[in-house]
Amino acid sequence: MVTQRPSHTLPLTLLALSVSLAAQAPSGDPPPAAPPADTPWRLHGALGGPDWLKVGGEQRTRYESLDNQFRFRSPNDNPPVRGYAENDDALMLQTLLRIDATGDAFGATLEGIDARQYGLHDEPGTANDSYIDATMVDSADILQAYGTLKLGGLGGGKHELHVGRETIDLGGRRLVARNAFRNTVNSFTGASWLWQGEASNVRVFWAMPVDRRPDNGDAEDLLDNRQEWDDQDLDLQFGGVYFESKLAGKARIDVYAFGLDERGATTRQRELLTFGGRVHQARKAGDWFYAVELVGQTGESKTSATAASVSDHQAGFGHASLGYQWDDSWSPAVQVAYDYATGDKDPNDLDNERFDTLFGARRWEYGPTGLYGAVARANLDSPELRLMLHPRKQLQFTLGYRMVFLASDRDAWTAAGLRDRTGGSGDHVGDQFELRMRWEVVPQSVEFDFGVCYLAEGSFQDRASQGQGDDVTYGYAQVSWKF
Repeated sequence: MVTQRPSHTLPLTLLALSVSLAAQAPSGDPPPAAPPADTPWRLHGALGGPDWLKVGGEQRTRYESLDNQFRFRSPNDNPPVRGYAENDDALMLQTLLRIDATGDAFGATLEGIDARQYGLHDEPGTANDSYIDATMVDSADILQAYGTLKLGGLGGGKHELHVGRETIDLGGRRLVARNAFRNTVNSFTGASWLWQGEASNVRVFWAMPVDRRPDNGDAEDLLDNRQEWDDQDLDLQFGGVYFESKLAGKARIDVYAFGLDERGATTRQRELLTFGGRVHQARKAGDWFYAVELVGQTGESKTSATAASVSDHQAGFGHASLGYQWDDSWSPAVQVAYDYATGDKDPNDLDNERFDTLFGARRWEYGPTGLYGAVARANLDSPELRLMLHPRKQLQFTLGYRMVFLASDRDAWTAAGLRDRTGGSGDHVGDQFELRMRWEVVPQSVEFDFGVCYLAEGSFQDRASQGQGDDVTYGYAQVSWKF
């Protein structure tokens, strides 16, 4: 039986209805007052539109360079075949344009994305192709298109209902996030209800995660930046509830549960229940800051889309971090952190213990993604030491040292697609050193972001790759402009 895909026009239909309702604002409004002199330039102000209609966006250009590719195309061959170019350079462009219409009871949001790459290549008949996937390219597409129904104040808080396609950021962003560094962005088509009180808020949602097109199997189309509309399918459904509340003092607590149902012969056929909680306190001058998050995961899944059978899935994740920021010049802060995500203990049994990070982000915690992304929240055993400096209001530096081990030496280094099923290659992937500088050249408008990562190879990277592993160097420079 062929599954009928829902049309991508559904979010647009909902948006059009909401815009028409939101647009019933009083006519003849006086033009908006001129903004203060220190207010950054915005497209909305230049267009002189009404207060109920906002237009804006962001353009980001990033140059990336990777030396000594760590990914392996055929890790199960003996010896493995290194199918990607050792060195790659790319120009990543991302442009976002957003329109918000706001009324007393109704609202609507439409956001478009254009994400492209230039410089990656395909050389047929050779093992010198650039690595590329759907996290890099999403040409001229709809990122958000949803309507908002404001339900007023009930139960001591404000209620809103969103229907359509939207991006979602939840809590620590480890499981559900709107990607900030990655060239493409996660979005979901469905419905969500939000309640916000004085000290707490709740979000309940059901959605179909949006499939970015072209997908990972269409490398030539991705290399050509071919435009193809993203879509969604009832064969992949995701929903959950997320609760956040204040604790004593400055601390906050989050509690959540998510369900994922994935079907289809060419998928991992995941039926997962993910539940957890987080206690945290934000960074502030002259005080300690911390975060502890524990996650459990149960259900069924395949270890890969090509696996022969579905396995029982029992996995978990834990994060703990503690830091202190001095109330001094340069606002120095030091943080120690530890992350543990379970891995598959035995490739020959019918159990899968590898943690699934769902739709989480990782750049802010594990280093840059893009052409790099060597550390992932799966089969991971990793402590980190981080130093943060803030010498000026618009200037920040971050230096990090992270040791990267496998939680199970018989499971994969998932970011590289490399696995030694015997466990004979050990569990030390390597040591990652990172430097990042962020400079807000024009406050709230233009920002420069520069970063370098160096991954010194460990025993696993060298032995499991039959000696093909090398130290990896990655660097990027990007400029972004909000308008």
